[in-house]
Amino acid sequence: MLNRRSFLVAATAPAIFPTTLQAALPPAIEALKSRRAEAKPIGDSEREARVERARELLSASKLDAVVLAGGTSLRYFTGVRWGNSERLFAWVLPKKGTPFFISPAFEEDRAREQAGSKARVMTWQEDESPFALITAGLNASTGRIGIEEKVVFSFSDGIAKANRGFEIDSAVPVVSAVRARKTPAELALMKLANEVTLDSYKAAWASVKEGMTNRDLSGLISTAMERQGFPGVVSVQVGEWAALPHGSARPQTIKEGSLVMMDDGCSVEGYSADVTRTVVLGKPTDKMKSVFDIVLNAQRAALAAAKPGAACESVDSAARKVITAGGYGPGYKYFTHRLGHGIGMDGHEWPYLVNGNKLPLESGMTFSDEPGVYITGEFGVRCEDIMAITDTGAQLMTPAATSLEKM
Repeated sequence: MLNRRSFLVAATAPAIFPTTLQAALPPAIEALKSRRAEAKPIGDSEREARVERARELLSASKLDAVVLAGGTSLRYFTGVRWGNSERLFAWVLPKKGTPFFISPAFEEDRAREQAGSKARVMTWQEDESPFALITAGLNASTGRIGIEEKVVFSFSDGIAKANRGFEIDSAVPVVSAVRARKTPAELALMKLANEVTLDSYKAAWASVKEGMTNRDLSGLISTAMERQGFPGVVSVQVGEWAALPHGSARPQTIKEGSLVMMDDGCSVEGYSADVTRTVVLGKPTDKMKSVFDIVLNAQRAALAAAKPGAACESVDSAARKVITAGGYGPGYKYFTHRLGHGIGMDGHEWPYLVNGNKLPLESGMTFSDEPGVYITGEFGVRCEDIMAITDTGAQLMTPAATSLEKM
């Protein structure tokens, strides 16, 4: 799914890296080996457990059903990969009874190919409305239906108008609550994705030469990821453009003394990585080193504050205090964004480490830990790794950065 950051990456990354034109791979990238065999797909038994957990939360949330259209949550619960169009394709999970799909009639075979021949599929013809099928499928005319947050307005509006006996509400308390706590199988996939990303950064940075562009480096990193068996794109920002947290689409050249920020990552079996490393080609200035140390200490403070029962906002506060004490406050003056976001099958997902979010952390939740300082017109520094909440605290999935001078 295209977001602002991936748009910028697409705008700046080369369509074809020169290695596809018979150019030799740099030695550091050539040395990378495929890790494809380490990726263990999520199985049916795990998806069934997700469905049962969602049913428990349906009762707690006083919902009678949730509706998911095409997208990540549909794949998470059912394994079905389906993009949204103007035609409704949805999965309905009732509190009791058999879940069912609503599909255009001409797509039924494709739906069953993914969902399985035993799946319950209700179909609608091109001259029919699909929305009333929810009432028919639930065999009820009143109740509360939760709509997943990514369902487009035309679908949720159609559902509301065709099922007037039902109260329409948000499915976030059910869907996001299940997705927020990762199982060991999910954590293993995420750890692999983040390791591959960091190894790709290291191999690409070892191959950098003065005069390369940010697009060249982005291409090297993508090639390194592919070498290890996984797709990925990375935003690379140089010098003053690193002061924009999500970067610029402008072409940029790496020179001696340039500060370079690499951000994003690869995907493993649908699970996302997100790593940021800020480095300098050659020798950094004293100001760069000072800012880096402040940001790194903020990341460490957030990691120490993250533990079961702690409020999400308290982790943001722990990092922000360090940055403010270092002279780059108050508030969002230089550390211009929240500390972190939940991550899993989506690069950004619930919950968020931000002021005002009092949700307590739970074991199995995963977040980016990404404090930054951004000095307009000069440079920006961000240290980002993914942390998993454990029973006793939190652990990073990748070794933290150590300096501006090496990966």
